[in-house]
Amino acid sequence: MKTQTSTGSPTALHRSLTTRQLTMIALGGVIGAGLFVGSGKAIGSVGPGVVLVYLGAGGVIILVMRMLAELAVASPETGSFAAYATRELGPWAGLAVGWLYAYHWCVVVAFEAIAGAAIAVREAPWAPSWVAALVFMALLTGVNLTRVRSFGRFEFWFALIKVTAIVVFIALGALALLGALPGVRPPGLANLTGLGGLFPRGPAPILTALLVVFFSYFGTEVVTLAAGEAQDPAHAVRRAMRSVAWRVLVFYGGSILIVVTLLPWNATQVTASPYTAVLAHLGIPGAAVVMDLIVLTAVLSCLNSGIYSSSRMLYAMSRLGEAPAALSLTTRSGVPVLAVLAASAAGFLAVVANYFLPTAIVFSFLLDSSAAVAVVVYLCIAATQIAGRRRRDREGARLTVRMWGFPYLSCFVVGALITVIGAMAWTPASRQPLALTLVVTTIAVTTGAVWQHRRPRGRHWRVRPPRPVRPLERAEGGE
Repeated sequence: MKTQTSTGSPTALHRSLTTRQLTMIALGGVIGAGLFVGSGKAIGSVGPGVVLVYLGAGGVIILVMRMLAELAVASPETGSFAAYATRELGPWAGLAVGWLYAYHWCVVVAFEAIAGAAIAVREAPWAPSWVAALVFMALLTGVNLTRVRSFGRFEFWFALIKVTAIVVFIALGALALLGALPGVRPPGLANLTGLGGLFPRGPAPILTALLVVFFSYFGTEVVTLAAGEAQDPAHAVRRAMRSVAWRVLVFYGGSILIVVTLLPWNATQVTASPYTAVLAHLGIPGAAVVMDLIVLTAVLSCLNSGIYSSSRMLYAMSRLGEAPAALSLTTRSGVPVLAVLAASAAGFLAVVANYFLPTAIVFSFLLDSSAAVAVVVYLCIAATQIAGRRRRDREGARLTVRMWGFPYLSCFVVGALITVIGAMAWTPASRQPLALTLVVTTIAVTTGAVWQHRRPRGRHWRVRPPRPVRPLERAEGGE
C-alpha cells in the first residue's frame, strides 16, 4: 500500500521511523566497533596524545555533520548527500559519491560480518567462523527485508546497549581516577606525563592514526539517509544532529581519556583491547566476556546500519537513473528488497571468502580497501554545502539550520580533509589504503563524468516515472 508524504506526493518508502529512533540511529552510528577495537591500534601508535587526535578529528566531524544538517533539514530525502551533490555540483558528483558511499558500506557489511564471527568464535570455539558470519548475515538481512520499523527497533536497542555501556564505562573510570572505587589505586597523571609524554613516538604516527579515527566516526551521516522514512524528517534530523555533536566529544574523548589515564599506553593489553583491559583493571568479573558481548552488539549494529545505508543509497540513485532500475523496486511494506539484497551480497561473499581464507587476511584486506573512502565522502559533503549555501544566499532563501561561521569554517573543513589525504600520501603505512581509495574514486568520478556527458540534457533531474509492479511496486514521486 502506498503512503503519502507530508506534501501529498506518493512514495514507495513508508515514513515509519520516530524521532526517538532516528536520534538513537545517529548515536549508534557514532559508537561502533572502531571505538571498542580500533582505538587500541591508535593508542599503541600515538600514545596518550591520541585523546587530542580523537577530539580534533571529532571536531571536524561535528562541522561536517552541521553542514550536512543544513542540507538535510532544507530538503530531507532518501539518498541525502548524493542527491544534494547532483543538484549543486552536477550529476557526475552525485553518481560518484553515491556509488562510493554504497561501496564503502558494502565493504563494511562484509568487514563487520567477519569481525562478529571472530568474536563469536572466541566465546564458542566449537563453531566455525564462517557459520557465525553466515548466521549474522542471514539474520540482519532478514531484518532489513521486513518493514523499516523493524530496522528502527533493532537499531534503537543496539544503540541503547552501546550508549549505556559507554556511560557506565566512563562513570566507573571517573570513580577510579578520583580514588572512589574500592581496591583501585588512582594513578594520577603518571600515565599521561610519563613514558615519553603525550606523543612518545613523535608526530608521524598521528597521521596513521587519523585513518583509524575517521573510520571510527563514519556512520553519523546515516540519520540523513533515514530522513526519507522518518515521520517528521526535518525535526528529527535537526534533533539527531544536535545530540551527535556533544556526544562525539564525550563518548570518544571521555572514554579514551579514561583508558590512557588509568593504564600505560604501551601495555600489551591496552593495544589489544583497551576497554577490556580497563574493565579487568577495575576488577569487573568476566571483563573479557562482558566486553566481547558489547563489541558484538556494536558489530551487529554496524552490520545492520551498513545494509540499510547501502540499500537506501542504491534505491535513491536508481530513482534518479544513476543505478539499475530494478533497485528502485519496493515491496508493499515499503522495502527496496532488491537494493537490500544487493547491499547484503558483499557480506555473503565475505562469508565464502572466510571459508577458504584465514580470517585475518580477509579482515585486513577489507579494512584497507575502504578506510579512506570516508574522507572523500566528507570532502564531497563539504563542497556540496558550500555550493548549495551560495546558491541559496543568491536566491534569498531562509534556512532553519545554518552552518556555523560560513564560509570560513566550511573552507576550514575542506582544508582539513585535504590535509588528511596529503598526510596519508606522505605516510608509508597509509599509502596502500589511500591508493586503493583513489583507484575506486577515479573509477567512480570517470563513470559519473561519462554518464553526465552521454545523458540527454536535463534528464538527471527527473525521478523515474511510476510504474506499479506486482508483487513489488516501483518507487515513484519525490520524498
